[in-house]
Amino acid sequence: MLADTSPVVTFFTKDWYFSIPMLLMSLAGVTLVVWRILLNINGNTSMNEFLPAFQEKLEREGVEGALRFCRTRSDIIPRRLYVAGLETSKQGLAAVRRAMANVIELEILPDLNFLLPPILAIAKVATMVGLLGTVISMIGTFTEIQRATSRGGGGDVGSQAGAIGLALFATAMGLITAIPLVFAHVLLKAWVAKFETRMKSSAQRLLVLLQSGKAGSKAGTSGVKAGIDPAMVSPRK
Repeated sequence: MLADTSPVVTFFTKDWYFSIPMLLMSLAGVTLVVWRILLNINGNTSMNEFLPAFQEKLEREGVEGALRFCRTRSDIIPRRLYVAGLETSKQGLAAVRRAMANVIELEILPDLNFLLPPILAIAKVATMVGLLGTVISMIGTFTEIQRATSRGGGGDVGSQAGAIGLALFATAMGLITAIPLVFAHVLLKAWVAKFETRMKSSAQRLLVLLQSGKAGSKAGTSGVKAGIDPAMVSPRK
């Protein structure tokens, strides 16, 4: 067991100027991934539960009541997308559509991509740092082999095999750090794309609800006007 773990221990003690930064990069990458996942979970919305409650508020209390209801939420679609649309509902459906599109493109999507560039950067840098550590260690190892050969110490050449294996630990650690981070980055980008589709679908649902509500109110208003117009119209002289 000690023979198996001694190369790792030697790598962390001898080449600490490579091993410690790479270990810190690994911890930073894991922290960023966990942070991003928690943000995604907290911002997610169960539309099957939200929409019936929202529609009931909209029908009973109107746009103002639905707006107050959305402001009490903490998830992304009600708190940010629907609030932006409801605030401009008095200007017409075209203004609602523009407001929600602007919020998605300029505010929500940049926030959803928050921490993703650093995650990918750490993955790429860790690979290059690991390769750099291996190259530097290999240069030193081959230099020692050359010195041993020039001195005629052929037996010392074989003793450098352990140093060559130790040099490869840097590349291995860089790959161990980079592969999970790249995989997590791909999954998080796919989640952002899927959530963008959900936001656009939810925005369309809000437009349909507002349009149906306005159509109903216009129908009621036209009925009232049809009943009182004859009494209000005075005959021309």
